[in-house]
Amino acid sequence: MEDVRVLVADDEKEIRNLLKKYLERELYKVDVAVNGEEALNLFAQNKYNLIILDIMMPKIDGVEVCRKLRDQTNVPILMLTAKDTEVDKILGLTIGADDYITKPFSMNEFIARIKAHMRRYLILGSEQNHEDKSIIKLKGLTINLKTYTVTKDEKEISLTAKELKLLKFFVSHPEQVFTKAQLFRNAWGDHYIEDDNTVMVHIRKLRKKIEDDPSNPKYIQTVWGIGYKFTGEKDE
Repeated sequence: MEDVRVLVADDEKEIRNLLKKYLERELYKVDVAVNGEEALNLFAQNKYNLIILDIMMPKIDGVEVCRKLRDQTNVPILMLTAKDTEVDKILGLTIGADDYITKPFSMNEFIARIKAHMRRYLILGSEQNHEDKSIIKLKGLTINLKTYTVTKDEKEISLTAKELKLLKFFVSHPEQVFTKAQLFRNAWGDHYIEDDNTVMVHIRKLRKKIEDDPSNPKYIQTVWGIGYKFTGEKDE
């Protein structure tokens, strides 16, 4: 198996050195960044299997770094923060982070979480390497990202270009919670207008086409007070 590489970005030298030491004990290759700008530069130059970001960093904070990285990669991202409020936790997870840990933390807990994310990512990545990544098969729903066709119970569904783009974004980021602004920016490629209900209208139309019961959706689920996420059991 090729080397597992981790990027650690934290402006506190003691934290960087401690995480690097423990991660290297697990035989991971570790690169460190002292701020968000350096983290993005390192990511552009290297391939990583996991990324650890401190939320409060100079130049570019961890929230913005996570947002930028999530547009480019699906590797696990774990956020570190000294804050311990529900708002901070929700913010970290809604921008695409996979996990969240508050300082100070137990190194045993930290390593356990890292191993769990790494194991899931490497196993899923290994399975996907042997499959056609452009075809996603869920229970009763097949999505072909190459031909932009969607089949429900073996019958092709007619979707508009925007509905397809929105669905593609959802299925490319399963179980991740996105705000309406994030969905609008990724599907429409434009700035979000707060009082615009475009996203809600398209999601309602999309649900009518792909859900068995649009009023009780199993694929595109509402996360109250935040936005939406896509979930679905993969076909065997």
